[in-house]
Amino acid sequence: MGANDRERIGDPKRLRVLRATGLLDAPAVPVLDRVTRMATRLLDVPVAMVSLITGDRQVVISTAGVPDPQAVRENPLARSLCRHVVADSAPLVIDDARGDGRWHDLVEHSGGRPAAYAGVPLSAPGEQVIGALCVIDATARAWDREQVQTLEDLAAVIEPEIALRLSRAEAAQATAHRQQERTFLRALLDSLEVSVMACDENGRLVINRPLRESLHTDSPPADVRSWLETYRLYAPDGRTPLTIEEMPLARAWAGEHFTGQQVITPTDAGPRRFLVNGRPIDTPEGRRLGAVIAGHDITDAHRIALLREAQQSVTRALADAASSQEAATGVAAAVTEALGWAYGEYWQVVEDETVITRIGSWTRPGRDLSSFTADHPDVFARGQELPGLAWERGEPAWVADTAAEPDGSPRVRAGLRAGLRSALALPVRSGEQVLGVLAFASDHPQQPDDDLAGLLDGVCAHVGRYMERRRAEELALALAESRRRFERVLSRIDDDVWSAEVAADGAIHAVYRNRQAATVLGRPPPQGVDTVQLIARRVHPDDRAAYTAFLDTLRSGEPAGLECRIMGLDGVTRWIWTRGVPRREAAALFVDGISTDVTDRHELAEQRERLLAQHRRQVERLRQIDEVKNQFLRTVNHELRTPLTSIHSYLQLIREGDLDAATQARFLEVIDRNSTRLGQLLDELLLMASLNAGNAAFTPSETDLVALAQNAVQAITAQGRTEHLTVAVHAPARATAWADAGRIRHALAHLLDNAVKFTPPGGRIDVTVTAGPAPAIEVADTGAGIDPHDLEHVSDDFYRGGTAEQQAIGGTGVGLALVRRIADMHGGSLRIDSRPGRGTRVRLVLSAAAAHPPERRSRRRPPPPARQHRRR
Repeated sequence: MGANDRERIGDPKRLRVLRATGLLDAPAVPVLDRVTRMATRLLDVPVAMVSLITGDRQVVISTAGVPDPQAVRENPLARSLCRHVVADSAPLVIDDARGDGRWHDLVEHSGGRPAAYAGVPLSAPGEQVIGALCVIDATARAWDREQVQTLEDLAAVIEPEIALRLSRAEAAQATAHRQQERTFLRALLDSLEVSVMACDENGRLVINRPLRESLHTDSPPADVRSWLETYRLYAPDGRTPLTIEEMPLARAWAGEHFTGQQVITPTDAGPRRFLVNGRPIDTPEGRRLGAVIAGHDITDAHRIALLREAQQSVTRALADAASSQEAATGVAAAVTEALGWAYGEYWQVVEDETVITRIGSWTRPGRDLSSFTADHPDVFARGQELPGLAWERGEPAWVADTAAEPDGSPRVRAGLRAGLRSALALPVRSGEQVLGVLAFASDHPQQPDDDLAGLLDGVCAHVGRYMERRRAEELALALAESRRRFERVLSRIDDDVWSAEVAADGAIHAVYRNRQAATVLGRPPPQGVDTVQLIARRVHPDDRAAYTAFLDTLRSGEPAGLECRIMGLDGVTRWIWTRGVPRREAAALFVDGISTDVTDRHELAEQRERLLAQHRRQVERLRQIDEVKNQFLRTVNHELRTPLTSIHSYLQLIREGDLDAATQARFLEVIDRNSTRLGQLLDELLLMASLNAGNAAFTPSETDLVALAQNAVQAITAQGRTEHLTVAVHAPARATAWADAGRIRHALAHLLDNAVKFTPPGGRIDVTVTAGPAPAIEVADTGAGIDPHDLEHVSDDFYRGGTAEQQAIGGTGVGLALVRRIADMHGGSLRIDSRPGRGTRVRLVLSAAAAHPPERRSRRRPPPPARQHRRR
């Protein structure tokens, strides 16, 4: 710094103005704090400061963006950039202090923090520059004129505050000058660092400022009597009250010269401890004018000494402890004894942070607290009682006077009954986490004391570090033992137990697997192979979608289970039942699971299902057989009984005689017709039985389907049954098939028989023959049609539809059943299309193979699948 700069900075007038503002000693100035915060926002900088420049240092009186303002409160001028602003009375702008050689030394000394700087003068009235408003950036930047102007505008906001303070200072100086003589003595006493109390011969008191501050009062008693009534003094133990003769002022008034008397006086802010010297005030002639005592407030020093002693005791207790419980008891005893309290305890937060439990306590010897500790709960929830409150809030919790809380918590009332009058609970931390709570109780009321709590916080921090370390050691030992037990248990389990971690990208990787992976894979997987990935690749293709959904559920943090097939390394596919439960550890997601080979169960289940299905089929088959039997009996009963009754009746008439030849011939013709009908019925039943048994003869040959259709129509016409019907055949010139002509003829006879029976007079029947790859014969009528309910059953054995029953149309119910079996015999199908009142269309379709003769064909067909009537 040059001579001119030193002269301007050391200008006595400027320094007087600076001191007159009172800013050097002022506490926080709100307007300055608002300006610095505004500067950081408007100029987008991390740090803004208001600095005052004295003759030898820089004093920072307002900051924004500085974590610890006290750390930068004062700096030598050699480290100040703001001194240049004051010396030059002009703004100083530095775009890159690191790259500018002029500021190299300053930047190096400050650790390279100020990379860019901009500062403007702060002026008092009369153009005296007393300091600077500056902003600092940690990175280099180019300041433009607008930004500097903004900084100057913000400085202009501060200057009225400076002017106002100077005006007040001048007014105060004038008033002080006028009152100087009257207050000289009081100012002299107040300027002393020790607490002073004096009384004259009339008992009037003079108490100086330090003593008033120690007593936390602005209006102390004016005379000795009022003092004695207001304040009681106690011996150093804090419990024994002093007699009037033992009080320091009384001893001094009695003419005693003494030093080093320790006394304790209660105040609204808590008890204060003084070290007092006293003496009488006498004239040279020996006349007693009064007495004076001087005291040093040693409360903090005494407390620090006690805390230092407590810390040493805590350190010894922790060093000697063999467990967390011993450490907790030792710490409670050390602090309680050092501070003169009656009871101490340590509460530890359990692992899952659900409750807090007491693991150690100590009671001062000779103090009976059995009424308090006898039924003392060992566990509290968060927020419950004083320890729970300290845990929940993370800050000290006080009960200043249990007598003042008659409706307090159960524990407060129990403490009051035991004579405990105050309590304090302090959280024991590790970082932001509360590990436990130290709680103490005293026999005397005690107002909340932040200073005491602050001093004890150091003890709590020491205990917290120990408890965390000790707990980690104990947990490590417990974890190792648990792992050994876990491994022993797992070694006896046949299931595959595993743990996996879910990565940020969703991939799942195995982190643990017991020795039973062969349960899933048939044999142990190769070393170094991620078994989760290996199993995922060997999931059965039909189960991969379900396995993917299983993994997605685990990734979402939800439990999941799955049974799927895994193709083992030994080539065997197994059913594996896998269950997984996710858990979080900090930001990581893990899944714990177990996989069980349930192949035997699946095989048993499948076998059981097969047996059940077989049993159901057998039961159904038996039911169908029983139904067929009943239907058969009903049909046979009707169809046989009718012709037999007729035969019997006519034979009876013939036996009775007295019949002419014509009548007897007619009766015999009826008997013959009914006998023929019985023979046809028996033939149908035998054919149905042989078809069902699969032993019916099958003699295919090249068959003319057109001829068969025409012959069938001619045959039924010859019977006179189509007298009132129109019957037509539609066929190409030639349509042949490799088929059993007799069976096809039989089928056509039944189809035409049904068409004639169910078509009223005036109706029409069309027989259509189709050639081609799949030859077919279709019979369509305009008859009554088939009810939809009956349609799917009309080709069942012995089934008779509702229309036949209602119209009393005869029949055995085997016609369409035989046609279907004949279609099956030829490898074809039977298709029926019908609607009530709109007629019926039945199409017998032969297989494609029937269009071309085979080189060799078996003479027997396997039995077709049985379709029996199902009663509804």
